Amino acid sequence: MALSAHLKELNNKHVKLDEKIQKEMKHPMPDTLRIAELKKQKLHIKEKIRHYRSA
Repeated sequence: MALSAHLKELNNKHVKLDEKIQKEMKHPMPDTLRIAELKKQKLHIKEKIRHYRSA
C-alpha cells in the first residue's frame, strides 16, 4: 500500500473515531469507559499519522 493511501486510511479512521466519540457523548448517560477507549484508539492513530508524516 502506498504511503499516501495508508495516510488517507488512517485519517478516515481518525475521523470515524471522532464521530463515534461525539455520538456517545450525546447519550443521556454516556459510557465513559467506551469514550476513554475510543479516545485511546484515536490517539494511537494520530501518533501513527505523525510518525508516517515525519518519515
